[in-house]
Amino acid sequence: MPYSAFPPSLPDPLQPLPAAQKVLVVDDVPDNATIICQVIKDLCGPLVAYTGEDALTLARQYLPDLILLDIRMPGMDGFEVCRRLKADLQTAHIPIIFLTALTEPHCEELGLNLGAVDFVTKPFRPAVLKARVRTHLEIAQQRQMLQLLSHSDGLTGVANRRFFSAQLEREFMRLQRLGEPLSLVMIDVDHFKAYNDHYGHLVGDECLSQMSQAIQGALHRPGDLLARYGGEEFVCLLPHTALDGAVLVAQGIVDALRLLDLPHAASPLGQALTVSLGVACIAPSSTNSAQQLLADADRRLYLAKNAGRDRIVWAG
Repeated sequence: MPYSAFPPSLPDPLQPLPAAQKVLVVDDVPDNATIICQVIKDLCGPLVAYTGEDALTLARQYLPDLILLDIRMPGMDGFEVCRRLKADLQTAHIPIIFLTALTEPHCEELGLNLGAVDFVTKPFRPAVLKARVRTHLEIAQQRQMLQLLSHSDGLTGVANRRFFSAQLEREFMRLQRLGEPLSLVMIDVDHFKAYNDHYGHLVGDECLSQMSQAIQGALHRPGDLLARYGGEEFVCLLPHTALDGAVLVAQGIVDALRLLDLPHAASPLGQALTVSLGVACIAPSSTNSAQQLLADADRRLYLAKNAGRDRIVWAG
């Protein structure tokens, strides 16, 4: 039976799931899978696979927060599924609970050595299974929160420089394979030292926080990334975007900040806060680098500031 089949009382796994955590249930007996899903459905958005091969496909497609994996299945058994999931960098982090009627101690030892986090013996008590699932989902959520915090800027909540740098390299390599352009917009708040001196650092922090929200609102595609690069500098990473498209994004950022209309009484440019932007684009290849793109955007930001600030520069 294909993995797109699903117990009739539960949501179709090929439809978008709610924000709830996702659990992949892998069992070759549809009735068993239905029972398991009924037990856990108020904790998560369940997915179902009836074969080991389909389990691998769904795991890579949806990256579930937890996998409940039957051991005895025709063809690829649960041990082999676990082995392959743990060998794949994309899925190695996903916790696995084995479901088994096998009671031999060596089976549990093998499963734990392969990387499983828990065992539930069939026939299981629904309350016990639900408690185990809840515990491991809570652990997964805590791990994800820690990861999110390590990737985020503490003041603005957008990505931090460390995460941006890693993502820049990843996107460069990915788009090199695809033959697609990668663009960058660097943003600097004009005369921000004067802003802090005039209004105080607490107001300055609030200003940066509001600006980050406005800039984020000007980015409309899921793959676009906004990061705080340092101090009063932000950077936008725009995959699959040519130079003309990146310039339009930069203009959208300027428009969004003008609508925000933050006062800057200490600015020699006027009474409102303004920004300078440098825009660059590259066709990733073996003859250039992500650092070259960064240097191009930084140079154009310098040109924008040197030309009087409050402008976008995308050439030179």
